Amino acid sequence: MTIPTKQDLIGTYGQIAPFIHRTPVFTSSLIDHLAAAQLYFKCENLQKMGAFKMRGAANAVASLTTDKKKQGVITHSSGNFAQAVALAAKEAKIKAYIVMPNTAPKVKVAAVKSYGGIVTISGPTLQDREATTNALIKQTGASFLHPSNQIEVILGQGTAAMELLEDHPDLSAVITPVGGGGLLAGTALACHYFGKQCKSYAGEPANVDDAYRSLKSGKIETNKTANTVADGLKTQLGDVNFPIIKNLVSDIFLVSESEIIAAMRLIWERMKLVVEPSSAVALAAVLKNKTYFKDKKVGIIISGGNVDLSNLPFN
Repeated sequence: MTIPTKQDLIGTYGQIAPFIHRTPVFTSSLIDHLAAAQLYFKCENLQKMGAFKMRGAANAVASLTTDKKKQGVITHSSGNFAQAVALAAKEAKIKAYIVMPNTAPKVKVAAVKSYGGIVTISGPTLQDREATTNALIKQTGASFLHPSNQIEVILGQGTAAMELLEDHPDLSAVITPVGGGGLLAGTALACHYFGKQCKSYAGEPANVDDAYRSLKSGKIETNKTANTVADGLKTQLGDVNFPIIKNLVSDIFLVSESEIIAAMRLIWERMKLVVEPSSAVALAAVLKNKTYFKDKKVGIIISGGNVDLSNLPFN
């Protein structure tokens, strides 16, 4: 595939700017001391609907033709992308059909409905979700939006790192969590085009290390199990985002479950920020690899803050 251009990212940012927050960048002298580096946290937990996914959803919706918009949009998701598509569609005044598995937390189903999403409950497996989605597409003619493996979504996600590099152009690295790969691919593009020799990295739970193995083998790998507290990172890379990741990402670092929880707790306690476990993975990777990032200026994308407060991992 052709790697998107710098102009593609600039055009994307112009298209979605009215629909997103320009999120703040926070620092912590205590965490800098622990990491032996200067860290700049891009707070996408303070984005509309609480996660970076709003950027990609807003761009995917805005990129549709007028005729396509009339038929609405559809996705299957149990988490943040479901909420992002519902809200982006609401702001565009079009219908959003959201297929959610019967295992989805009730709080997330309620959130999607609160944004005007038309929820259909499916069986728990990916095959169940896809079958229900395909049936609805035939019925409605709605356009399918993929949470991570669609170029419009990837470009939208890349605008978070664009903003970060505008604020701090001298960063030598930006690190994100990686699950489906949309945020990492978009961030890698932003670092490539807008950074000054700024490298892109990711942190990944060791229990679901498919992206790490994919980068090493040069082909998309899968996981047999998905047992991690970082529930937003259980998905895998796709054929649209992987070529970007393979070409532009410098490395992926693995972290344990206890390291993820410790990093999450650190952000809550020291920065007073509500972040979900997936968001803490990038910081966990920096803290684990201190010699690698020592004395560098490092951007960290805090991906989201949609956490179930009744089920915190450090209670």
